[in-house]
Amino acid sequence: MTKLQSRNHGLDLLRVLACYMVLQVHAGEFYYIADGGLVAAGGEPVWACWLNSLCRTAVPLFVMLSGFFLLPVRERMRDFFARRFVRVVVPFLVWCVLYAIYQFLTGRTDAAGALLGVCRIPVNFGVEIGHLWFVYMLLGLYLFAPVVSPWIETASRRAMEGYLALWAFTLCIPYVHLVFPELLGECFWNDTPMLYYFSGFLGYMVLAAYLRRYHAAPRAWHKWGGALLVVAGYFATAWIFDARLATQRLVADLELSWGFGTINVAAMSVGLFLLLKDVRPGAGRFTGVVTDISRLSYGIYLIHIMLLNFFHGWLDPLIVSAGIKIPVLALCTFVSSYAVVKLISLLPGSKYVVG
Repeated sequence: MTKLQSRNHGLDLLRVLACYMVLQVHAGEFYYIADGGLVAAGGEPVWACWLNSLCRTAVPLFVMLSGFFLLPVRERMRDFFARRFVRVVVPFLVWCVLYAIYQFLTGRTDAAGALLGVCRIPVNFGVEIGHLWFVYMLLGLYLFAPVVSPWIETASRRAMEGYLALWAFTLCIPYVHLVFPELLGECFWNDTPMLYYFSGFLGYMVLAAYLRRYHAAPRAWHKWGGALLVVAGYFATAWIFDARLATQRLVADLELSWGFGTINVAAMSVGLFLLLKDVRPGAGRFTGVVTDISRLSYGIYLIHIMLLNFFHGWLDPLIVSAGIKIPVLALCTFVSSYAVVKLISLLPGSKYVVG
């Protein structure tokens, strides 16, 4: 079989969709986030709400795809980490340096600030490019993957479902906190309450491993069940966000229903996964393009902020409505990022730049 034939087209399509949705989320931030972390005034945040609520599934979908393909880890730890180092860590370090240079060239910092940013990379993303947080989180999951793999290998279906049930409960805790700010041992001297170790992104990886083991084969309910999860999750996510626009001044408080660790975002993520995982490749060039974008999605993610800032500066004054600006900015950034990363991928040693 050729590489194209052996790939899972549905999951490639899911990765491409997740990649695009990340760009649309970041395009929308221009229109609901004001200076100082305040919620922007006017009607533009409403557009961001209804256009981008579904897009909050992008990061969970990337994590689920990692779990689907990685868990359980069966290769030697040395080989596992060496491959991730070349494909993830080296391009990340390259782009941290490039963003430091970018910040200097665009006047966002001086030479000393750019150099300091590079030196701070082991502490946190060294330059003020927030999307790089994702790489640190992903590396943490990679570090933990060999630890959890023996359990994934031997766990029964009921054991996996028990873990996922506890994880699902933790997805409701952000809303429980509205009534009980401290829960299950949580207090100012203890931020690791009872179900702390069942929470977070690891749940998405375990969920994907569970789906691969017990729901890999297409079933009729996957489509309608997935659609119901997407619709219900989307309207809950958007409705809560929209309702809080009238009461919240800070973006951090406004984004309650947009949290990756919420039950509504998880519902949308699972729904999209079920809807697309069994899509079969069609004839023509579309399948090849989807595969190519999927293969280069990490590079697209790393570079896109530079191009998004460019298109925002150019197109924002030309378009009146945020309802048009957000998807136009996202689409222009997506196409141009893919084009640039594709050109880079043709160069020798490109794996060290675009993964």
